[in-house]
Amino acid sequence: MIRREFPAIGMAVLVAAAGTAFAQAAAPVRTEGPRVDVAAAEPDPLSKDALFGTTAPPESKDALFGSSDASAERPGVKVSGSFDGLGAYTYADPKHWSRGVGRLTVNAQGEIAETMKWKVGGRLDADIVYATSDFYLDPVKRNQRLSAIWGENYIDFSAGSWDFRLGAQQIVWGEVVALFFADVVSARDMRDFLLPSFDVIRIPQWAARAEYFAGNSHLELVWIPVPTFDRIGKPGADFYVAPLPSPTPPNVAAVFLDPVQPDRNLGNSNYGVRVNTLFSGWDVAAFYYRSLSASPTFYRLDTGNPAQPFVFQPRYDRIWQAGGTLTKDLGEMVLRSEVVYASGQGFSSTSLAAPQGVVQRSTFDYVVSVEFPLPHDTRLNLQGFQRIYSGGGSGDTAIKDDGFGASIFLSTRLTTTLEPQILWIQNFKDAGGLVRPRLNWNAAKNSMLSFGVDIFTGPKDGYIGQYNNRDRVYTELRYDF
Repeated sequence: MIRREFPAIGMAVLVAAAGTAFAQAAAPVRTEGPRVDVAAAEPDPLSKDALFGTTAPPESKDALFGSSDASAERPGVKVSGSFDGLGAYTYADPKHWSRGVGRLTVNAQGEIAETMKWKVGGRLDADIVYATSDFYLDPVKRNQRLSAIWGENYIDFSAGSWDFRLGAQQIVWGEVVALFFADVVSARDMRDFLLPSFDVIRIPQWAARAEYFAGNSHLELVWIPVPTFDRIGKPGADFYVAPLPSPTPPNVAAVFLDPVQPDRNLGNSNYGVRVNTLFSGWDVAAFYYRSLSASPTFYRLDTGNPAQPFVFQPRYDRIWQAGGTLTKDLGEMVLRSEVVYASGQGFSSTSLAAPQGVVQRSTFDYVVSVEFPLPHDTRLNLQGFQRIYSGGGSGDTAIKDDGFGASIFLSTRLTTTLEPQILWIQNFKDAGGLVRPRLNWNAAKNSMLSFGVDIFTGPKDGYIGQYNNRDRVYTELRYDF
């Protein structure tokens, strides 16, 4: 259950600090960062990968190596990738162009021997809005006008009954659709909040992974010697983790310091174990993960300067998480559920009595998901989720994200090329909601042109509501090769 902290800003300058992400218990909008990838459209209406661009945990050696039949795979190097262009205009006050990004992703994979395979990849983003706009502060423009991000870069090999993967890799432990609850391992690029597709948001961890398969059971061991953390951008960006005013005055942005990276030593490494088995048609899994939180907590530091008495310092708390997942096919319907308990995480607080503006809270998150097909090539996913705080509740946290919430994703095909979709995520307490209507046009093979709207609602101290003046319209063109 990786979560995010969002320091809160007071009326006059700022009050203390960083709140939590709809932690693994909120939909495309939370700590572990729940979100739906409504950009991908594949033929199978019940495929989690097709609906939301996620990657299911491997259940076999062939799945681990990305091959359904290793003997049938052709030798040599396979190159693939995509180009994605997105333009977005924020129509909420203050109106401004907020995205003009082109993304080029390239991957190559092959094999060295029958039992040894490799993959390399990366992504380059260039944004004309951040290169030319006068709306954003200079540090924001420098941070987002050009970005190079590594993809999966690993080598696979086998030794006896064990399969190993070494290098940068996606480690996906979640089972529910579109939400980051049990997906506690991956870091994320959060500079566009939870709006982009999963392949843009997820940042692979440099890890050593070992897997053992025995019948219907599976054991997975993970060690991350040097953790990768979320990319949160710079103060003044539209979706910086603190709810800053837009546009952000330079003196306000200056109050937020750059994150402090932990020392690189074995004591700061991440590690975890996951086991799952198939029992009477129920796929049941349990995991334990000890780590530095991928998202920072904002600590309030005294400066001794009466003109600016404090600043906020993002730091990474040492936490542990334990949980489980469950999946069951019920005819054409698929039932999924996840639960996660987390301890050690700090939350920014509005209480001046809180040491360094942070309170410690353990959290319990759960989600239940049901998806099924409807007539006329229509698909529907319904999910309910909740976060529960222990040891004091959430009354004094700076950003609200607890309480019960739900999400609905509905997609249909008007023609063979037109696919309207709508995603609605709503917390029924204080966190707010997000509505995302979208129309996909499969204009040509491997190409998709999309038009959409992102509408944020809720109070300014809510996890989603803090962005309620970031409503935007956008168009996106993607070509896969």
